[in-house]
Amino acid sequence: MKKCGLLGRKLGHSYSPQIHSMLSDYEYKLYEKEPEELESFLRDSGLDGLNVTIPYKKSVIPFCDELSDIAKSIGSVNTLVRRADGSLFGDNTDAFGFESLLKRSGIDPAGRKALVLGSGGASVTVCAVLKSLGAGEVLTVSRSGEVNYGNLHLHADAELIVNTTPLGMYPNNGEKALDLRDFPACRGVLDVVYNPARTALLLQAEELGIPCAGGLHMLVAQAKRSSEEFAGVSIPDSEIDRIEAVLRAQLQNIVIIGMPGSGKTSVSELLGSRLGRRVVDTDAEIVARAGMSIPEIFEGFGEEHFRALETEVMADVGRQGGLIISTGGGCVTRRENYPLLHQNGTVFWLLRDPGLLPKDGRPISQKSDLKELFLRRKPMYEAFADVRIDNNGSLEATAAAITEALK
Repeated sequence: MKKCGLLGRKLGHSYSPQIHSMLSDYEYKLYEKEPEELESFLRDSGLDGLNVTIPYKKSVIPFCDELSDIAKSIGSVNTLVRRADGSLFGDNTDAFGFESLLKRSGIDPAGRKALVLGSGGASVTVCAVLKSLGAGEVLTVSRSGEVNYGNLHLHADAELIVNTTPLGMYPNNGEKALDLRDFPACRGVLDVVYNPARTALLLQAEELGIPCAGGLHMLVAQAKRSSEEFAGVSIPDSEIDRIEAVLRAQLQNIVIIGMPGSGKTSVSELLGSRLGRRVVDTDAEIVARAGMSIPEIFEGFGEEHFRALETEVMADVGRQGGLIISTGGGCVTRRENYPLLHQNGTVFWLLRDPGLLPKDGRPISQKSDLKELFLRRKPMYEAFADVRIDNNGSLEATAAAITEALK
C-alpha cells in the first residue's frame, strides 16, 4: 500500500485524511514538522506522496527535482510525488481547487478588480488563477505591502474579494480583515478557510446579499487532483461534489429555535438518537455553568445577565460542528447570537400554536401573554430561520421533516 500524508508545522484537526480515504486506498497521515526537520523528513520519510500546507508551500521547492509548469510559474507547491527513481516532483493542485471553487460559486472574475487578502502561498496561487481567468486588476493585500490594510480606502471600487489568510479560522472564529460595507462595488467574496463553514467575512457577505463561498469545495477539489497523482488514476470531477456533500452533512450543526415550550428539547433528543449526534441544550449548559436554575438566575441577576450567559454558551457551541443545538426561546432577542449559530449551522424554527405552549418553569412565559409574546418575537425568529418546521403534529413527523430538509 502506498504511503501518503499532509505536511505542515501545526496541523491540528484536518479533514484531509477522511477526504483521501474516500478517494483511494493508500495510507494518509498527518506529519507536523519544524523547519529544521524539513530536509531530513523529505529525504528519509519514504513516503510516496505528500500534500503541503502552511508554512512550507515555498520551502519545499529547493528539494524538488522537477516542478510542474503551474508550480514553477506560481512559485508554490502543495503536492509532492515520489517517483520510482526516488526523485521528488512538485505540483500545485490548489490552482485546480480554486478554479473549481470559482466555477461552483458562479462568481466570474473576468474583467473585475480583485483584492486578495494575504501574501503567502495560497495568495500567490489565487492571484495566478484570477489573472488566467481574465480578472482585471489583481492586488495583493498584506500588512506592510504597497497595498495594505491602512490604505484599502483607495480600493473601494474592488469587485471581488478573496481571503487567503487564516483570519477567522477555527478557533479564532469571528475575526475578519475588513468591513465589506467599505466596498460598495463588491460582487463576490470567497474565503479559502473551510472551518467554520461561514467565516465572519462570509457571514457579512450573506447579510449584504453578496454572492460568496467558503473553502471546503476548494479543499476537496485540490485533494481530488492530488489523489490522481498519488494513485496514478483518473477520478471523475463528480467525486468532488459527492465528498463535499458527505462532509457538509457531517460537519453542519442542526440548530433548533422557537418559542418556549415549542418542543425544541424533545425534537432535538429524538434527532440525536436517530442521527447519532450529540445534543447540546443551551439552557442546560447555562444552568451547569451558573450552578443555579434559570428561574434563580432571573430572580437573582435579571434577564440581561442571563442573556449574556446565553451568548457566551452559543459562542462556544456554535464554533463546533456536527451537533444538534437546542436553544432557549429568547435567544433571538440578541442579534449577535445569529452569526454564532449560523456559522456552522442550519437554523430550524419550530412553529407550534401559542395556545398549546406550556408556561411551567419558564420565567418569561409565566409573566407574558404567549400570543402577544409570539407576535413580538415573530420577526426575530424569521430573521434567524433558514427553515420553518411545523411542530403541531407528532415528534416523529417533525424529526422526519428536519431530516428531509437537510438533504
